Amino acid sequence: MRLSWLSFAVCAALCLPSGAWAVSCATQSEMTPADRTMYEQAARTLGQQIQAGNVAAVRGNTIAAVAARFGPIAATIERTAPEIQKATLTVNALYGLKATDIKPDSGTTEFFCAVPNSSLVVTITIPQLPPGDYAIAVLHATGTANPQQITLILQNEPAGSKQWKLAGLYVRPLTEAGHDGVWFWKQARQFAAKKQNWNAWFYYRTAEFLLSPADFFSSPNLQKLQKETDAVKPAELPGKTPLAVQAGGQSLEITGMRADVFQNSLDLVIDYTAKGVSGPVETRTQIVDLMKGLLAKYPELRTGFHGLWVYAHYGQGQQPFAIELPMEQIQ
Repeated sequence: MRLSWLSFAVCAALCLPSGAWAVSCATQSEMTPADRTMYEQAARTLGQQIQAGNVAAVRGNTIAAVAARFGPIAATIERTAPEIQKATLTVNALYGLKATDIKPDSGTTEFFCAVPNSSLVVTITIPQLPPGDYAIAVLHATGTANPQQITLILQNEPAGSKQWKLAGLYVRPLTEAGHDGVWFWKQARQFAAKKQNWNAWFYYRTAEFLLSPADFFSSPNLQKLQKETDAVKPAELPGKTPLAVQAGGQSLEITGMRADVFQNSLDLVIDYTAKGVSGPVETRTQIVDLMKGLLAKYPELRTGFHGLWVYAHYGQGQQPFAIELPMEQIQ
């Protein structure tokens, strides 16, 4: 799974009463018809420009501070456009965010978006947000082989005008390997019930990725999913400490593991530090030994993934060497 760029850093937070810290959020059903139409039109215009791969048009419809460093957004548009050229675009969610009263450099700004006649509260948290009026639109691009969700952060610029311009862009798939986030959540629970925590962890993480439009959203359902995810986290998962695996008579260190899609199948992707090899033939042999060693240590992985992608990292400044093998070829 691939994360795209957002113009300012964001994160998830827990909920507090709406209206705290002189900010407010209006959900789609709370907006006036005029405001809802205004946000939808701005979102659809940008969505259509992204769909067409029209980088220049999107940049011209972007706030000055972001347009000045537009390279990452341009790359995201160029990567996304081919996936959604023939897609149907729909506005899935809208949030109107008022933050005109906050002080510059005020730290983290939290918006609490309550759904009328419900206990559901969606929380949006943005660090170091400049004062202003904002909106968030979540678009779904469906009807294609790889449906996508596009989150747009819009800002009223110049302030007080009717112009809503792009302030941030975040793109995520709606499905992985043909399945949506709810499917991965159900599969993760089944793995957890079998005590297959490695499989459960990666399936939960995939569900989180697909079900949240961007990392700055939080909700009771997402918090529940996060709690279930944390409960199955394998103690040996590589992070600050690498995972040691016996392979070919020596101990090799895995530095990273993640799930990703290869040819429409879910693979487990592994990064490790190559040891005592100098060429592709030796490295390939070591990678296969590592694959065998990992599956011997955690045989449950055979049922959770189509295959393994392994990247051998030689050292600083050198390109990694990688191969992929389906599970049936790793014996």
